[in-house]
Amino acid sequence: MTEAARRGTRGGPGHSSTAGPPGGAAGSEGRMVDAYEDPGTPDRRGAARYLWWLVCRQPGRAVAGALLGSAWTTLMALSPYLLSRAIDDGLQTGDGAALAGWSAALLGVGVLNSWVSIMRHRTMTRVRMDGNFRTVKVVVGQAVRLGADLPRQVGAGEVVTIGVGDVTTIGQSLTVVGPGVGALVSYSVVASLLLSVSPLLAAVLLLGVPAIALLVGPLMGRLQGAETAYRERQGVLTARIGDLAGGLRVLNGLGGKGLFADGFRRDSHLLREQGYRVGAVTSWIQALGVGVPALFLALVTWLAARLAARGDITVGELVSVYGYAAVLTVPVAFLIECGFQISRALVAARRVVGFLDLEPATADTSAGLDAPAAPAVLHDPESGVRVEPGRLTVLACARSADAAAVLDRLGGYSPSAATWGGVRLDAIALAQVRDRVLVADHDADLFAGSLRDMVSGRRERTGSEIARAVRAAVADDIVTGLEDGLDSPVDAQGRSLSGGQRQRVRLVRALLADPEVLMAQEPTSALDAHTEAAVADRLRAARGDRTTVLTSTSPLVLDRADTVYHLVDGRVAAVGSHRRLLAEEPRYRALVARDADDLDAQDTARALR
Repeated sequence: MTEAARRGTRGGPGHSSTAGPPGGAAGSEGRMVDAYEDPGTPDRRGAARYLWWLVCRQPGRAVAGALLGSAWTTLMALSPYLLSRAIDDGLQTGDGAALAGWSAALLGVGVLNSWVSIMRHRTMTRVRMDGNFRTVKVVVGQAVRLGADLPRQVGAGEVVTIGVGDVTTIGQSLTVVGPGVGALVSYSVVASLLLSVSPLLAAVLLLGVPAIALLVGPLMGRLQGAETAYRERQGVLTARIGDLAGGLRVLNGLGGKGLFADGFRRDSHLLREQGYRVGAVTSWIQALGVGVPALFLALVTWLAARLAARGDITVGELVSVYGYAAVLTVPVAFLIECGFQISRALVAARRVVGFLDLEPATADTSAGLDAPAAPAVLHDPESGVRVEPGRLTVLACARSADAAAVLDRLGGYSPSAATWGGVRLDAIALAQVRDRVLVADHDADLFAGSLRDMVSGRRERTGSEIARAVRAAVADDIVTGLEDGLDSPVDAQGRSLSGGQRQRVRLVRALLADPEVLMAQEPTSALDAHTEAAVADRLRAARGDRTTVLTSTSPLVLDRADTVYHLVDGRVAAVGSHRRLLAEEPRYRALVARDADDLDAQDTARALR
């Protein structure tokens, strides 16, 4: 988790935002411009309401798409009528002028419809992209709003599946406002034209839509069920991929890579089987999209030929009926395709709405009380920890999760009775807490980019500021070891760096944020003893009289602390200096001695990595 995520939505120290969101355009100075600064408040009352909200957010484009789609399909239906008039009024009567006139009209309609088709496609592309990017914007906004609660409430695989697959599916479904509406309009127009030719043919045509609904409707329901199960399993498998990638080195060292690989194969097999179920339903729907219009074409043509043979309709009308039936294959296929896309979009929108319904455990009390004007005591009644301002405090605990829970409460990331300057932390405006208190996770995310951008976050940093932070984190060797120094590209999550290097880069970023209160979880656990001692010395000097809280069981760090809290089962068992606790607390001595005994083994293991 990034420090930015832990800080929430206010963009205080440590917040990083170096690129505009999707949908931006290149400005005159080459920067990205956010076209959706305010995507609006999404309708979360259901999947269908969310899709309708996307349509209503762009009413002009939606109406234009419907009009252009209707004009496009109507002009296609008009062509057979013009052709029939050219045959009946021109060819059969031998009237060259009439033939030329109707032919010219047919050419004009064709040219006009080509232009309408281009504009329709362009408009519908914008409709789809708007729905896509707007969904991306609200999903990203919700992820930022959840902040530190995001990984606790939803898996990474679920977020990836929403961001990669669901937003595209939702955008595609908005096609219904263009060709979908046009298909219904052209269907009505053709039915009216056929009514003037033969009521029987018009009746056959009008019965087609209910027949399609009866055939395709049950399949749409099955598709939603199969698609929902597929998406859920896909999210689980995506999360497992991330877990495997992140822990592959550890798994390989423990000999567990094969075991997890077998589990991944089983999950992949189940996902594939579920994909086959989705594919089976999809293939039937798409087959009907091709087959049903063809059956209509054959049936209507056969009936029209019989009517022409009896003399009930003219040759020109026979040609027009065939043309109407042929043209109708397009809107009928569109209707089936729109139903297919909407069914899938409802599944996707349901997942998006479920994500948007998540609430952070700690409310955004932006209108709360003011934070203490000066540095003040942070107190966690649940554990008994009191963090005095301007001091280096270290929490030592056999279970790192217990110490991390204390930091979460003192940082305002989980509900608690923690206080700051005697005032409950959850009553203070969250923006002020995030601006002054930074909780730095030991596994905070590192985004791909140059090392300079990785440590600077969203704020511009001077060379001297970065140099001081690099030195304080004993990261000089990282900068000098890269070909272009701070401007060298670094892979996502720092995969091109070692574990100890990643830890020091995270510490550089936290120090550059320069918060009033810095809380760091196990900031030196991946370092060798020499580097760890140097980090402890320089960190204390760099922070000066500012408040710093660390969690660690390393004697090299504990010996440099002003105050050490020994936690047992999440509560303070003893407090004092490192040397006093060593002398007076057997359990503390056992905890630290075990850590000291492990230092040589840790150094050996790191060397092997």
